[in-house]
Amino acid sequence: MDLLNQDFSHLLKITIALLAIVNPIGSLPIFISATDGWSVPDRARNARTVAVTVFIVLSLAAFVGDGMLSFFGISIPSFQVGGGILIMLISISMMHGKQGGNRQTAEEAQSLAEHEVIAIVPLSIPLLAGPGAISNMILSAQQQPTFLGHLSLVIPVLLVSIIIWLVLKLSDNITQRLGTIGINIITRLMGLILAAMAVEFIAHGLLGLFPQLASS
Repeated sequence: MDLLNQDFSHLLKITIALLAIVNPIGSLPIFISATDGWSVPDRARNARTVAVTVFIVLSLAAFVGDGMLSFFGISIPSFQVGGGILIMLISISMMHGKQGGNRQTAEEAQSLAEHEVIAIVPLSIPLLAGPGAISNMILSAQQQPTFLGHLSLVIPVLLVSIIIWLVLKLSDNITQRLGTIGINIITRLMGLILAAMAVEFIAHGLLGLFPQLASS
């Protein structure tokens, strides 16, 4: 029972961290702008495609992330520090209300909006399943080194993907109810949670790179 509670607590922690990084609420203005003029069924179809794409990308990161690190000769502690710093930068940006501003240029958004692949690029990658979310999944996979551990990470990815689908599908109603102030408040709270997670990643990585710090 204790082991089950620990597993549940760990998966819940991963889910919250991943949700904070992806931050579908903060991405609503971009989603609405990119799908401006679309019919309700088209937006709903687009939301489903985005959710499925995010699920596939983050699940692959959990399963093959280790192999990618080994291929490039990157140690786990080094990736923890680097990934932690990246996530910290994202959290700082979120707390300053700059969510999503550095992920694509206006020219890219304009050109991509004219193609049917808009649900995949840029809405799924890199807007939602960006470097921060992918890094978080690889780091989480390192804490669950077995195949069953990797498989368990599909649960938080699935939950977050479902939330993304619901949020984007109800984008008009949510935006009208929350308003700009509400979206900014949620984005800043998510950024604060994310900053705390980044500190943990960096601390674990530094202990792996410099074991003597644990005994000092």
